[in-house]
Amino acid sequence: MKLADNKATLSFSNGSPSVDMPVYSGNIGPDVIDIRKLYGQTGMFTYDPGFLSTASCQSAITYIDGDKGELLYRGYPIEQLANKADYLDTCYLLLNGELPVGQQSKDFHKLVNQHTMVNEQMQFFPSRFPPRCAPDGRHDRTGGRVVRLLSRQHRHQQP
Repeated sequence: MKLADNKATLSFSNGSPSVDMPVYSGNIGPDVIDIRKLYGQTGMFTYDPGFLSTASCQSAITYIDGDKGELLYRGYPIEQLANKADYLDTCYLLLNGELPVGQQSKDFHKLVNQHTMVNEQMQFFPSRFPPRCAPDGRHDRTGGRVVRLLSRQHRHQQP
C-alpha cells in the first residue's frame, strides 16, 4: 500500500480537537484510513461489529471482497486458478508472484515431487529389520547412516 494524496480528518461535536489520519491506497479495492493512532490521540476506539468495514491486514498475496464474492491470489481470480492451474502451479504463484510457464512448471513439479518421497523412503527401513529385533547399537548406527545419506542426497538436489 502507498500513502494516498489525501488524509482523513475526524472531527468531534463536543469540542475535542479534530484528528488527522493517513489514507492509503492499495493496488485494488477501496482506500483505507489508518486508525492505529486513534486511541493514543483520542482515548477512543472504533466500533465495527463483525469487522464489516475493517481491513484486518495488508497482503501482497490475497485480496478478498466478500460483498462482491471476490477472492484473488496475486491478482488471479480463484475461479481461474481452479480451472486452469493445478495445486503446485498455484503454490508456485503464491511463492513467486506469477504463474509458472512451461519449463518453470515442470522444474517446480519435479523439485517438489522429489522432496515429498522422504516418507515413502523411510517406510523401507523398518521392514528390513526382524519384527522382534531389539534396539541396539547396530540399528542406531544404521539410523544415523540413513539420516546422513538422506541429508547428503538433499544437499545435492538443491538448485
